[in-house]
Amino acid sequence: MVDAAAPARSAAVNPQRYARMGGLLYLIIIIAGISGELFLRGPMIVSGDAAATASHIVAEPTVWRISIAGDMLMHLCDIGVMLAFYVLLRPVNQNLALAAILLNLVQTAVAVANKINLVIPLFLLGDGGYLNAFTLEQRQVLAYLSIRAHDYGFGVALVFFGVECLIVGYLIFRSGYLPRALGILMQVAGTCYLVNSFALVLAPTVASRLFPAIMLPPFVAELSMATWLLVKGVDLTRWEERTSAA
Repeated sequence: MVDAAAPARSAAVNPQRYARMGGLLYLIIIIAGISGELFLRGPMIVSGDAAATASHIVAEPTVWRISIAGDMLMHLCDIGVMLAFYVLLRPVNQNLALAAILLNLVQTAVAVANKINLVIPLFLLGDGGYLNAFTLEQRQVLAYLSIRAHDYGFGVALVFFGVECLIVGYLIFRSGYLPRALGILMQVAGTCYLVNSFALVLAPTVASRLFPAIMLPPFVAELSMATWLLVKGVDLTRWEERTSAA
């Protein structure tokens, strides 16, 4: 039986609207991520020094909380970006577009749950009476360990995101209505994420040497992707041709 509503549904999809939305939300994710890591939370963490890190958090707990809130905003925006990518890329291969969104959902779920590791230091370094069971030094070390666990949790989440980038890059490359260069950049980004995450687990010393240089290609790829979607969007003529063929 022919679905008479199918043409109407297809016509109702405005790819440029989804492209603009995806690009804007992607830029918010990039800005929020960089702000938290480089300007808010990052300067407060002193590598290998639990006492100094704890003193920074105690001195500026609001800044620490704002960085967590920024991460939560970032993960909320993830949902909109997933939807935009699915709508834009399903004409190429719906099953792969669905696989990409499922991988991204896992990545976001792991990353959101991982935020608890950033909240724990606020409890440990607070003034609750129950904390008297620990010495100050013990609480500082436990807080620092929780922050280190967050780093590894982030690495675990990026394994799923890395595979998602590989799939998205492939779909973009094959689409015909988005630049092939963006597809290649996204696949390079996915490869970098996977190398960094597995190195973090298997060879932490190697990972420390690779970081932050290995994060530069993903930054270039994702910023280019977000900017292109926001400014240029898709080639409507080729989009319509591909959608009709699909």
